Amino acid sequence: MHAADRLFELARERALLTSAASVLGWDQETYLPLRGVAWRARQLAWLSARAHELATSREWLATLEEAEVQNDGADPVLSANLREFRHETDRATRLPVELVARASETSSLAKQAWAEARKKSDFSIFRDHLDAMVDIAREKADHWGYATEPYDALVAGYERGADTAKLSSRLDPLRDPLRELAAQAVARSAEHPVDLPDGPYPADTQRRLNREIAESVGFDFEAGRIDTVTHPFCTGLGPYDTRLTTRYRENDFTDSLFGVLHEAGHGLYDQGLPAPDFGLPAGSPISLGIHESQSRLWENHVGGSRAFWERWLPRAAALFPCLAPLGLDDFLAAVRRAEFSCIRVEADEATYDLHILLRFDLERRIMRGELAVDDIPAAWNDGFRELFGFVPPDDANGCLQDIHWAMGGFGYFATYSLGNINAAQLCAAARLDPVVSAACDKADYLPLLGWMRERVHRHGSVHFPDDLVRRATGADPSTADYLAHLKRRYL
Repeated sequence: MHAADRLFELARERALLTSAASVLGWDQETYLPLRGVAWRARQLAWLSARAHELATSREWLATLEEAEVQNDGADPVLSANLREFRHETDRATRLPVELVARASETSSLAKQAWAEARKKSDFSIFRDHLDAMVDIAREKADHWGYATEPYDALVAGYERGADTAKLSSRLDPLRDPLRELAAQAVARSAEHPVDLPDGPYPADTQRRLNREIAESVGFDFEAGRIDTVTHPFCTGLGPYDTRLTTRYRENDFTDSLFGVLHEAGHGLYDQGLPAPDFGLPAGSPISLGIHESQSRLWENHVGGSRAFWERWLPRAAALFPCLAPLGLDDFLAAVRRAEFSCIRVEADEATYDLHILLRFDLERRIMRGELAVDDIPAAWNDGFRELFGFVPPDDANGCLQDIHWAMGGFGYFATYSLGNINAAQLCAAARLDPVVSAACDKADYLPLLGWMRERVHRHGSVHFPDDLVRRATGADPSTADYLAHLKRRYL
């Protein structure tokens, strides 16, 4: 047997463990009874440990090394699989077991402290835990290695081929244009405020509409489903098994609907990956910035378009009679309203990236040692004032609002803006195809999905994110299409 064949067998064995853990994780968020949480934690810990042991075992390391020696580079997919396996293996094996265990325990305590600190809006409760998480992040970066600064090693865990300098070159120039655009968009929305009726929007009827819309954009319900949770997410449990989740507010049906479009975007990507390669890099998404591009594309570029609501507003009004008096222009003004918000997850499309730029700036300064943990609340407020023109009323609405740092997710936030940027460039390129463009104008999005399947989904992790965008669009990654999209929609 060729070493690569044995390596793939081991990878698929690991995928059985991780996908089983994913099923248990999904069940924990949806149907698990409260008293079952402790046992579920033990189940997940056992599966995670076995998967980690397999991926760092002597057999795995020896087989990977043999496959690399045997590879002649003639098969680009094989080469990409070996490249990504090497990346994952190096990052896993360079961390001492003691550090992995300490990071897990510290994060568990940090998440508890964060929840209490946010509830009481008291940074001091979280301060020591955050300090410990920052130290662990720097320690991990030292073990992983980096070219210029520790933040490079952290970013590489979420966005392949990226480093601090590359992200800075793409995001920093957006600061002034987005700040100006957001201010204008907010002022314009305030001139003609429109509110949607408060309902009622029965949850069962919302479920019906959400399913119809998800089916219309191509989500395969024979290979997936939608369930109800407190914090929506999408997870792929295996080939032909993708789970979407959402939540319902009976005074606002758009919260659930746009959430389903967002998660369906993630789900369509998962359903478009090569199923026979599940468990291999060739059957896995390449980065969070690409994954997020798919959710943002369907949520914002499709779900926020006039053509989409020309088709679906009459159906929504039939299901929710309170919408019947509302014209299309007023409805669009309501769902596209731009407002400054303290909370990132509540931000509209015009102001969202300002929240990311704030976090990206702070994270770089923290990891460089330029910003002490004690000074984070004040630095947050100063940066927020510069971007938004006012200061959050308290830390719960400021530096304590996100759980990412308690989880050790330094370097994660930038991928949200990369997703917005990538979505705009991919959508603009797809609309250059006359068949795709004509269909989108009629709210037929299957040709758009087919374009994404061919240009993005089927490639898995064969190409790095920038190269994937370049191949798909015929142009270097750029923020131009994103800024143009925001200007068209809001100004």
